[in-house]
Amino acid sequence: MKNYKYRSLEWKSGVSLRKPLSKSRIAIVSTAALHTPDQEPFDGSVSGGDTSFRVIREDTQLETLRETHPSESFDHGGLEADPNLAMPTERFRELKAQGKIGDSAPRHLSFMGIILNPEKLINETAAQAAEILAEDKVDGVLLVPV
Repeated sequence: MKNYKYRSLEWKSGVSLRKPLSKSRIAIVSTAALHTPDQEPFDGSVSGGDTSFRVIREDTQLETLRETHPSESFDHGGLEADPNLAMPTERFRELKAQGKIGDSAPRHLSFMGIILNPEKLINETAAQAAEILAEDKVDGVLLVPV
């Protein structure tokens, strides 16, 4: 990590939701490198990190998800035992049923959380992800960092 060039940014408070959470559509953005069996796994051999993302549909059965995060700095057993830790779609369904959130987005996103060279992520991939969230009329995002 000595060679990693961290940036220093001035902190700005987040934007408030324009409507109550109970009426908002929320998406999940996870950094657990989750993908479905028919999607290409994340590539842990890419220098600087795989900056791509995978779309996880709301109706995806969590037990079918695969995790291909290359980091050895955390115990992957928890994600294998309960994928809701990284992609809490089942918890979202419960929150919707309780009226705590208005709706769960039809598509959620999963990235690989070890990006040592974020330039492509910032300049290209983030815009692509934002387009999907805008298409789905998402009001807010729950970031699940891994």
